[in-house]
Amino acid sequence: MLEDAQGLEVTTDSPVAIAAINCFTDQALSYGKDVEVALNQGIAADPTCAMIHAYAAAHFLSKENAIGWKKANRHLQAAQQYLAEITNRERLYVHAIAAWSVKAINRAIALHEAIADKFPRDLISVQQGQYHYFYLGDQERLLKIAEKVLPANRENHYVYGMVAFGLEQCHRLVEAEIMGRTAVAMNRHDPWAQHAVAHVIETQGRVDEGIAWMESLADTWENCNSMLYTHNWWHVALYYLEQGDEQKVLDLYDTHVWGRAQKESPKDQVGAISLLLRLELRGIDVGERWQKLSAYLLPRLHEHALAFQDLHFIYAFAKAGHSDWATQMEISMQKHAEIVHPSLRQSWSVVAIPAARGMVAHANRDWSTAIAELKSLLPRLHQIGGSHAQRALFEQVYLDAQLHEGQTHGPTPFLKKRSATHRHAASIQTRSAAISKNKV
Repeated sequence: MLEDAQGLEVTTDSPVAIAAINCFTDQALSYGKDVEVALNQGIAADPTCAMIHAYAAAHFLSKENAIGWKKANRHLQAAQQYLAEITNRERLYVHAIAAWSVKAINRAIALHEAIADKFPRDLISVQQGQYHYFYLGDQERLLKIAEKVLPANRENHYVYGMVAFGLEQCHRLVEAEIMGRTAVAMNRHDPWAQHAVAHVIETQGRVDEGIAWMESLADTWENCNSMLYTHNWWHVALYYLEQGDEQKVLDLYDTHVWGRAQKESPKDQVGAISLLLRLELRGIDVGERWQKLSAYLLPRLHEHALAFQDLHFIYAFAKAGHSDWATQMEISMQKHAEIVHPSLRQSWSVVAIPAARGMVAHANRDWSTAIAELKSLLPRLHQIGGSHAQRALFEQVYLDAQLHEGQTHGPTPFLKKRSATHRHAASIQTRSAAISKNKV
């Protein structure tokens, strides 16, 4: 029995395996590009170490695709062989990952909360708890699980970044920026904390400052995995979009968003899709980019990893002219909603599927159907997850359909309420009005 760098007992006698766990922990919390290198080293050093296998299973589950899920199941089975021999913390963690693997997200969350209560130094577990809350749209508990472990980790900048993002998602912007900047002051190479501050600055419309903040730190993103590398550049692109520099946004798409994406990664695909759609809502011709991107999306047709992702994929299919794929995906989503874990069923059947119909209708320029499908869903879209900045896209699509249909009576009561706390909603009408002028 040895301890890792977090001071947590691990069932292994291999110092090499512990070193690999320490490397994995740092890589995972910093969204680094060498996670799998660390995992492979740990497994090679001690193939009987349940935690290394459980970490590998969690890593591959987070890929949110069928190939990753298959790899995750192999590692999970390996970890479960040693349940009787490992510590209580390790056992709780393996059970949490097993729950994730069968989409029992509520059970996974309960286990991560139990770990945070008993072992507050286990930041990998906290990070994964936040991940689940993010895709359930539960911003309050996303914040609370990080706040709960902060007293035990005052010296750890990663926790400040976790708290900062939770605060931002709860509209506590001043506190969020202080926490995020504190984390970056402690360690300039903390991309998640940088990202939390970027959210605050964007929400408040401090566009020039946001560009300066992110571009001054962009050199550190070379160490990131493709998900956070492309996502942080996505945020930079949104700033330039606010400035009206559409050519710069296209350049960033080609060089740093889709240009540096792992093309098979669902999360990288989502970022690229959302940026293309935002450009088109500005009236910008994106050329053949929809067709080029959609060539990588066919494996997503029946995966249904996350409802938030599916809304992007089905729109891209329709926009690229693959109406048959879009139709197949909608049918597949309906079948998935019938068999998904009961705790997720309502978010799929009541929110995701009608929203998918609305997105496809918009792509097909069927404005009245888009309006009818999306209008009542706007207050509930948080249930499919994503950040405020990401979900603002669906609000923009709804208002764009209104303008095309000639409904210029302004935003819904929900969007008016949103504008009081989030600049995204306040600026949607301005952007859509500019689009409307271009269409006259």
